[in-house]
Amino acid sequence: MFKKVLALLLVAMLSLGALVGCGAPAKEQKEEPKNKEEQQASKETFRVGFVTDTGGIDDRSFNQGTWEGIVKYAKEKGWEEGKQYKYIQSNEEADYIPNLSAFGDEKYDLVIASGFLFKDAMKTVAPQYPDSKFALIDEVVEQPNVASIVFAEEQGSFLVGVAAAKATKTKKVGFIGGMDFPLIRKFHAGFVAGVKAVDPSIEVVAQYAGDFGNPGLGQQIASTMYEQGVDVIYHAAGGTGNGVINEAKNRVENGQEVWVIGVDKDQYEDGKLSNGKSVVLTSMMKRVDVAAYNIIEATQKGEFPGGKVTKLTLAENGVGIPEKNPNLSDDIIKTINEYKEKIIKGEIEVPTTIK
Repeated sequence: MFKKVLALLLVAMLSLGALVGCGAPAKEQKEEPKNKEEQQASKETFRVGFVTDTGGIDDRSFNQGTWEGIVKYAKEKGWEEGKQYKYIQSNEEADYIPNLSAFGDEKYDLVIASGFLFKDAMKTVAPQYPDSKFALIDEVVEQPNVASIVFAEEQGSFLVGVAAAKATKTKKVGFIGGMDFPLIRKFHAGFVAGVKAVDPSIEVVAQYAGDFGNPGLGQQIASTMYEQGVDVIYHAAGGTGNGVINEAKNRVENGQEVWVIGVDKDQYEDGKLSNGKSVVLTSMMKRVDVAAYNIIEATQKGEFPGGKVTKLTLAENGVGIPEKNPNLSDDIIKTINEYKEKIIKGEIEVPTTIK
């Protein structure tokens, strides 16, 4: 009899435990806000795809900067690479259309293309995937499902032109462009305008490499310029510009005093010497990381600017120089800031083409 009573008590206790165990989660789920559930669902299903230009994800320039913006947003949201976000590398221009289409086929919520060379590919692919959203950084494509993001490169280039003019001792500076396109001419024109604003007598030597991914060619062109007496070179040449930095490093290590100005991102670390200093005077930062971050955020909020053009200028800090510039004196920084304010106020209109 005692054993039967004990068994009944045990069954009752287990039943009560089961009820308590089932009841707690039900109560907890009921109190959870609906918007939190929606956020979780969005976190699990929203996907971002990035198609790089040639040069690699770690090109220390445009691709890398864009990817850093994507990664920053993803980490804040707790996303997993390969699941909520990933990139596809383009090794040549022929890869653009199939890479964009791959993300379209997989129904990614947002597909970001990095580089103005994607314009024709985007014009071809976007209409084929009307339910997908695309963002093109550095060019404009007029499609309802494409958000175009451009920069006032000429304004940022003006500022580094001021820096070059203040730093040169030979009164001869150089500009090396990747390819001779209207976009790169904006860098060129702004740089020349900045130099001449400080000292009209300074000579600006310019050459276009015809390639964004050839460091060897960049180094060769830089070598020629330095031999001609140029002591500051501004490059807007992507991976080709890495060769310009390497040439400057070699010359400084051998006792020559020359500088290089980086582009797209802060390239100070890329110019590091054996003594810990850098040959990078400053950099014209084009905040592609901010552009990428902002477009993802807007899209996930339901504010995708399809069919519109967003321009990032000095006023929005879309372009400019790094916050820290170890190689610029306080006097140069002060002069740069004075010109920056004049540009923002409209007192100086920076040209976009070479006259």
